[in-house]
Amino acid sequence: MSNLIILPIIFPFIIGAVLIFFSKSSRAQRIISGISALLMVGISAYLAVLAFQQDTVILESGDWVAPYGIILVLDNLAALMVLITSILAASCLFFAFGTISKKREKYYFYPFYFFLIVGVNGAFLTGDIFNLFVFFEVMLLASYVLIVNGGSKYQLRESFKYVILNIFGSALFIMAIAWIYSVTGTVNMAHLSERVAEINQPGIVTVIAVMFFIVFGAKGALFPLYFWLPKSYYGPPAALAALFGGLLTKVGIYAIIRMFTLVFYHEPLFTHKGIIVTAAGFTMLLGVLGAVSQFDFKRILSYHIISQVGYMVMGLGIFTPLAVAGAIYYIVHHMFVKTALFLLAGATEKITGTTDIKAMGGLIKSQPVLTWSFFIAAISLAGIPPLSGFFSKFPIILAGFQEGQWVISAVALLVGLLTLISMMKIFGYVFWGENKLTERQNNMSVTNLLIPIAPLVAFSIILGFAAEPIFTYSLHIAEQILEPSNYVNAVLKE
Repeated sequence: MSNLIILPIIFPFIIGAVLIFFSKSSRAQRIISGISALLMVGISAYLAVLAFQQDTVILESGDWVAPYGIILVLDNLAALMVLITSILAASCLFFAFGTISKKREKYYFYPFYFFLIVGVNGAFLTGDIFNLFVFFEVMLLASYVLIVNGGSKYQLRESFKYVILNIFGSALFIMAIAWIYSVTGTVNMAHLSERVAEINQPGIVTVIAVMFFIVFGAKGALFPLYFWLPKSYYGPPAALAALFGGLLTKVGIYAIIRMFTLVFYHEPLFTHKGIIVTAAGFTMLLGVLGAVSQFDFKRILSYHIISQVGYMVMGLGIFTPLAVAGAIYYIVHHMFVKTALFLLAGATEKITGTTDIKAMGGLIKSQPVLTWSFFIAAISLAGIPPLSGFFSKFPIILAGFQEGQWVISAVALLVGLLTLISMMKIFGYVFWGENKLTERQNNMSVTNLLIPIAPLVAFSIILGFAAEPIFTYSLHIAEQILEPSNYVNAVLKE
């Protein structure tokens, strides 16, 4: 059964390669990619069940045992991330069918869409940090092509900043890998955990840990390296902005959680409760202030990506099972809700022809389904019960107060209030008030765009009303990753 772990990597790679040969036929590309995306959901769901039943499943490529060979590791956290990735990829893909231009389809949109998923899934499943670097690069190279596809002046200018920052981050990443290898003699994550535990994380290893945090923090849009995100995610079409906003930053956050629960967990007062909590606080506050100050639909949502990743690393920084479980729950919630909101912004733009919320108004009269879908996703993002945002934020903030982290907990509460204000600003300008639409816009149907959004909004509701079993599952994952010996023993067979 362990051979199946490679499917989330090899399957989208094969599909991406096949799609290259159908670049002249939009219809063929859509059929192949649509069927493949649904198959990926089924494969990922099966692997999630397998991980839940066995806790950790290992694939030793070429029968080279750890720590010498290329190892893929499917534990509950990795399986959950792969499953959500496949769901988001399918939703955004079907949304793209109704919004993407023929020009983008002609220039290999679909192949690079699947190559992006190869990198994301590989980053979640890899068992060593060098291959983590490799899969990050696969993901980034595909994102570079997708983000400039279409070639507008704005896209090219903003994507240039995105590329430059990531090149710098990649250089720092490979330097950090070389440094940790020189100290420990290994790049296998389980072996790293064992070696760092043996030397009890001396100062030099803590410095390396900070380097890794900077690398992953830049990719996850943490303070102070978040400046690239709002404009970079504004340029691409809604389907891509949704996929990037809901998925790509979470790869960086996943890497932080993995490394700082498995390898760099010996100096929590400095790394977790010091650096990580401080970065989380500034990320939350500055991100939401950026959102409140904007009057563009997509830019408000882009700034909220920044503020919301602060909650995720806040849970890690508090570093208790309750807080980490809340962070995992919050990642799941945010991936669904943020993707849904970007897609809803895309559907709104399709009707109005703009993302300037001051130029909109009165969509509730002609688009009630779109309006109330946005309302549900918006109040969920703000953390209003009984939706998923409340039940994912509550354990993080509760754990913060329990651990005496008064300042960061107060900031988290304030950010929730400001998030609600900015979401209601969108609702007031775009959906409420005077109808500013033309007759043609009032009669426009976007049902085909709402269909792929509906499952994401439904998941937000389910995550709230089924909070108890979902939080129990999140707590199980948190307890599993907070005990590094579980991972080490499974990989090294000790």
